[in-house]
Amino acid sequence: MAVQNTIDGLIVDLQQRRTYPGIVEFVDGVITAVREDPNARTDRYIMPGFVDAHVHVESSMLIPSEFARLAVVHGTVATVSDPHEIGNVCGVKGVRYMLDNGARVPFTFAFGAPSCVPATTFETAGAEITASDIRELFNDERIRYLSEMMNWPGVLHSDPVVMEKLAVAKECGRVIDGHAPGLRGEQAASYASHGISTDHECFTLEEALDKVSAGMKILIREGSAARNYEALHPIIGLHPDRVMFCSDDMHPDSLVLGHINLLVSRSVALGYNVFDVLRAACVHPVEHYGLPVGLLRVGDPADMIVVEDLTSFAVQQTWIKGRCVANNGTTGIDHVVERVINQFASDPITTEQIAADHIGKNVRVIVAHDGQLVTSEEHHILPSNDVLKIVVVNRYSNAPPAIAYIKNIGLKTGAIASSVAHDSHNIVAVGCSDVEIVEAVNAIISARGGVCVTADGQTDLLPLPVAGLMSNLDGYDVARTYAALDARAKALGSQLRAPFMTISFMALLVIPQLKLSDKGLFDGSRFEFVRLLEC
Repeated sequence: MAVQNTIDGLIVDLQQRRTYPGIVEFVDGVITAVREDPNARTDRYIMPGFVDAHVHVESSMLIPSEFARLAVVHGTVATVSDPHEIGNVCGVKGVRYMLDNGARVPFTFAFGAPSCVPATTFETAGAEITASDIRELFNDERIRYLSEMMNWPGVLHSDPVVMEKLAVAKECGRVIDGHAPGLRGEQAASYASHGISTDHECFTLEEALDKVSAGMKILIREGSAARNYEALHPIIGLHPDRVMFCSDDMHPDSLVLGHINLLVSRSVALGYNVFDVLRAACVHPVEHYGLPVGLLRVGDPADMIVVEDLTSFAVQQTWIKGRCVANNGTTGIDHVVERVINQFASDPITTEQIAADHIGKNVRVIVAHDGQLVTSEEHHILPSNDVLKIVVVNRYSNAPPAIAYIKNIGLKTGAIASSVAHDSHNIVAVGCSDVEIVEAVNAIISARGGVCVTADGQTDLLPLPVAGLMSNLDGYDVARTYAALDARAKALGSQLRAPFMTISFMALLVIPQLKLSDKGLFDGSRFEFVRLLEC
């Protein structure tokens, strides 16, 4: 028997760019009427839900079902999700794991087919996803797009493997996502000319404007580590039809506090037109990716949120397909018990394996920048103030650890380590002594994945048994454990907003400038290995 429901309030019509008192009627999860009613409540607003236009769910350290439990509280009803993190560890099997788990909860996960697994040939990953694998994934209608094409040099130089993947996406009618940090002018235009439609890696307004001129849409990113909103927000006023919002990578403690709703309220507070802002947060991702998400129209799924006002956007309720999945800050999605998949094959390491006699020598140093994925390069004679050892350990087989040096992590004692190390997800560790680095790395190896802090003989660990990337436990519990680790890392001296997220990107070779893979020190601007020692 059909079940009819109604909800009344001030309707926020993002198509007609107006608000009016009215009633939304829906039957079996589908909107049957949206009509004006002068007697409707005027103390709340009903509007389409928020969409994160680009996110790696794995970076929340939560499986999709748990990510959804936390996100709906903030009015998020859908994500455009790139599963290349688990793809780098477990291949197509990992992508299907995300699809299957996400389907168990009332939430729209629009997953993509990872385009760059492995991300480069200069690191060791756990799997490869080929053009034929991508074609097979596109047979599943839940795979909505080709995930970010990070191999921009391959695009610019017409690498045959890259061209084949782009051709498969076009043949299958899928949108192609971009990832081209720093590309401007003719290079940006050349990159976009291959059908690549978005970019979330801009870190200057000038770069974003060049890419808009090339026909791309700009995703303004504000995650736990990469925070580009301040640089890019003028694009909302300059090109409101070419903008979306995304988090890209968000740790669980951040997700507990807020999501896309924070960018919306922040944008309105800066004076941007509320309808321009809401279209960027709600409409543009749905239209660009063809998402099966309602926009408060007759015949749409009953996906909508109820907010207190159009300034703070405090979310009172979230509805997905006619079901209330969040009410006044409490999630209505039940925890899902899920199986574990993983790939972890390294043995414990020793201090002898990471020992290095570099005292008095001039070395290249990775310089981390808070709130950015890009790094820079300096040269220092060791020892040098705030320069620490960084180690990357191959987790897929036993191999000599890669060793380099890094500045701006800020630890005064102890070590931190993680098996979340984009994009191949080997183990990355930074510390003040070899003993502490080894203790941290070995704790993660013993747990087959996790993040940890060690100092003064005490090691604290958050296990991440799903691919070494995610927990399958309650998301709020995971967030509390992670927050405690984050606080301990900061108590040891780190001034970074997100120390674990920051070190996780120190192995991401496709983001300039200096990074460290399990195979050695790498210059992402020149796309080649470089010497550690400067003679």
